[in-house]
Amino acid sequence: MKYLIWIPIFLFLSCKEEPKSSKKATSPSTELVFPEQQLGDLFVEIQLAEIFPDSKTFVDATALDSYDAILKAYQEGRTSGNLDLESFVARYFEVPKVKDLHFKTDTTNSASEHIERLWPVLTKVKDSVGLRNSLIPLPNAYIVPGGRFREVYYWDSYFTMLGLVESGHWDLIEDILDNFSYLINRFGFIPNGNRTYYLSRSQPPFFACMVELLAQKNGASVYKKYRGALKKEYEFWMAHDSTQKVYQHVVKTEYGLMNRYYDIYNKPRQESFREDYSLQKDFPNRDLYRQLRAGAESGWDYSSRWFQDNQELQTIEILEILPVDLNALMFKMETILCTAYESEDAQFINQLKTNQANRLRYLNEVSWNDSLGVFEDVYWKTQEKTGRLSLAMVYPLFSKMANQNQADRVARFIEAHFLKEGGLVTTLKHTGQQWDAPNGWAPLQWITVIGLENYGHQELANEIMSRWVNLNEKVFKTSGKFVEKYHVENLDIEAGGGEYPLQDGFGWSNGVYLAFKGKLK
Repeated sequence: MKYLIWIPIFLFLSCKEEPKSSKKATSPSTELVFPEQQLGDLFVEIQLAEIFPDSKTFVDATALDSYDAILKAYQEGRTSGNLDLESFVARYFEVPKVKDLHFKTDTTNSASEHIERLWPVLTKVKDSVGLRNSLIPLPNAYIVPGGRFREVYYWDSYFTMLGLVESGHWDLIEDILDNFSYLINRFGFIPNGNRTYYLSRSQPPFFACMVELLAQKNGASVYKKYRGALKKEYEFWMAHDSTQKVYQHVVKTEYGLMNRYYDIYNKPRQESFREDYSLQKDFPNRDLYRQLRAGAESGWDYSSRWFQDNQELQTIEILEILPVDLNALMFKMETILCTAYESEDAQFINQLKTNQANRLRYLNEVSWNDSLGVFEDVYWKTQEKTGRLSLAMVYPLFSKMANQNQADRVARFIEAHFLKEGGLVTTLKHTGQQWDAPNGWAPLQWITVIGLENYGHQELANEIMSRWVNLNEKVFKTSGKFVEKYHVENLDIEAGGGEYPLQDGFGWSNGVYLAFKGKLK
């Protein structure tokens, strides 16, 4: 039996790989496994049967026989009436288990010493190839976040790298960049993570920032090495159809092309299949699947920032929004591309600068709320602000798009409303979603601190860093862990919310902690 796997054409537009240096591993197998397509109805039945408490477990499982043989056995079992689904899964699939890391936390060590000991545990040195599972093997080593996250994640990796800088692991940083360059050259973009079920979307585009980070150590040759991949990623985010107002990630406005989050599929996420399916079933009048997927691409999955009623997930409307953080990151990418192609591609640089000028006009004339002194997300259909305030307002400071007056006012607003005992809260709403109050996240602490430093607000930046570091150290001494997110409003309560339990490890928390410790010396 043959299975036709439909993959969008843009995934294969750019397949020529850059030469690898002799120290790099050879490219892994090009054969990919798509469990949802290859298992069909069996996949759906297993995911809806709640055999596993986490829908991600099964999509990460390895098939122990060919998919033809598994489907044949499945059909025979259904025909005979002797199919016990849980036993069937145990027979034909090896599910991922919590890895025995042989790692013992010693809280007599400092938090920094703990992280230094943890880096090798979170490092995947070499991916296995030829297995019947959803992993996209990568040619070089990389860091996984930890817990249920057993693969690389795009935007996580930038914040993890900040800690690798402090630890002196520059070779590993280059390995990760080479992996992302490999993914761009193979698929035309960097997927959410190196799983086939992530091939329909990306994550906030921080590859340019990663290139800039390595260039600060190794010089201008870094820009030359990665500029081809970076340009391809830019083309992915900026792809548009001249006959349409809206096409994938691009919306045509009177100010020029702006960006939104998007996913090419309109069906349940494989890794959250049961959750998405159930929500859509409960609210059949809402078209939710692509909205949920676009929310996952944003990295803020999920937040009242995307909810029409500011409270309930089923009102998610992210496809209708031009996010201030995404467009600021695109401005930052355009700045770095100008550096990478300086004096070598005048036409491309002129287009980049035109796009930057358009983004600045849009930011100042549409996104800026002068009455509050903040930047907001905007509805692209009406050009109205969403009115839902979040730490996304600091991204224009991170990307150096704001003027000094705007930066001063954002800083005052952040200090008055977002600064809590343990650092910065993500939004001002308590909804039970993980990207809302009372949770704080390492990447947003970093973006805010750098944004404030860019405009001379060092005292507030130091206060944020100190509060966050103190919270991290308190949780470490109590639990022996660095975790994915933190409760910043009450230092004695564990963070919560979201689709899965609190995860430890944890890549970006480790990275930002070490970077803050380095800055506070």
